[in-house]
Formats: sequence, C-alpha cells, structure tokens
Amino acid sequence: MSGAIDLGLARRPRRPSQTPLIDVVFLLLVFFMLASRFGGETALGLSAGGGGEAWSGPPRLVDIGAENLRLNGVAVTLETLAVALEPLITDADDPVVLRVGADADVQAIAAVISRLEASGFRRLVVME
Repeated sequence: MSGAIDLGLARRPRRPSQTPLIDVVFLLLVFFMLASRFGGETALGLSAGGGGEAWSGPPRLVDIGAENLRLNGVAVTLETLAVALEPLITDADDPVVLRVGADADVQAIAAVISRLEASGFRRLVVME
C-alpha cells in the first residue's frame, strides 16, 4: 500500500476572479464620460420673438405642397415661381417665406430652395 489515499474526490479547477475585469470596465466608463462633451455643439442661438425688423413690402408667401406650389394663394409652377416673385421684391434682401405643407416631401422643398437661390433670392425663411 502506498501512502496516498484516494477518496474519489476530484479537485475542482479554480475560476479566475472577476474583480479586476470589473475594475477595468468602470475605469474605462469614467474615462469616456470625462473625455466626452455633452451637448456643447448642439446649442442654437435664437433671438427673441418680437426683436426682428418690421415687415416691409407686399407679402411673399410660397406654400409648398406635395403636388402643388402657391405664391400668395395663387397656383404657380416651379419654373414660373421666380418670375412671379420678381414684382414683389424691392430689395435683394427682402425675405421670402416658404411654408411647408404636411404632405410635402424633402425633394420638393430642396427644389424650390435651389431654384430661388439660383434666381438670386438670398433671404429665404422656411417654416412649417
């Protein structure tokens, strides 16, 4: 007989400790929280509601719909919009208000804006 006694119990392998891994994860979390900026570039400068200049000249309201375009309530096409606006403009900085309908798509809005900018209208105000 040898001096070793085998009781039939196998030794369980030891699992590594999870504590250092959790420490590293929390250190990385704190690092990225401190290194990032929270909303610094997303602020918009807005002026007060009544602080703008008074409206001058005739109305220049362009309604943009899904399939129609209106200037001051009168139906126009995209090709004739700039020509119809010219008599209403007294200065190059006169604002033209673009009112977007609920059914209008982005392509229609972009087409109107690019056509008016190409025709020399510099001050376009877009509203919903």
